[in-house]
Amino acid sequence: MGSEIIEALENAVAYAKGDHSKGRAHRVVVDPQIDVKRVRRKLGLSQNDFAEKFGINAATLRNWEQGRRRPDGTARVLLTIIDREPAAVQRVLLSR
Repeated sequence: MGSEIIEALENAVAYAKGDHSKGRAHRVVVDPQIDVKRVRRKLGLSQNDFAEKFGINAATLRNWEQGRRRPDGTARVLLTIIDREPAAVQRVLLSR
């Protein structure tokens, strides 16, 4: 499944750059109430380690976890993928 996610993300980037042969636009619905703290704790990471590992501002992460702010749509998608396939996200982020 991880390779499918990576391929889908690569196709999405190609599509966004104008290459419509590699995918198509579609709507993705993710849980609007994602439990950010649960996702982080599931990985056994501190707030700072989680933020650094996945490129999230530590203050933003704290605000999400403490309920002062809620992740926007894009952040919810990233958090959902981190929750389901953290190794795939790491592979993509480290390949840059």
